Amino acid sequence: MTVILDSSAWIEMFSNDRNATAFMQVVSESETILVPSVVIYEVYRYALRLFGAEKAQELWGTMTQQTVVDLDANLAAAAAEIAHTLKLAMADAIILATARHYAADLWTQDADLKGLDGVRYVEKKSSPA
Repeated sequence: MTVILDSSAWIEMFSNDRNATAFMQVVSESETILVPSVVIYEVYRYALRLFGAEKAQELWGTMTQQTVVDLDANLAAAAAEIAHTLKLAMADAIILATARHYAADLWTQDADLKGLDGVRYVEKKSSPA
């Protein structure tokens, strides 16, 4: 099985948050894990802000051990069409276009992607009050 975890899934695992176990199971059961370069950007930026440069480098190393998919002209055009048709933000459209191009299951907690073909949505568990 080929999968893509979007930024929310990687951040969930790295933060050991409430859905971390579910995403770790996906990783352990997958044959191929694709990482769109825009996911690396989003997670690295998040990690720099919350954890600092050393942890961001560690997370970068973990993600780049998988198969990184760079944004090329074909994926960019496909993402633009998806963004236009589905009214998605740029990063979401790039990630979805990458998943569709490689026939990968896209795992996310992003409600904007919920219900779309090829998307495996895991509802974000809120923290107890």
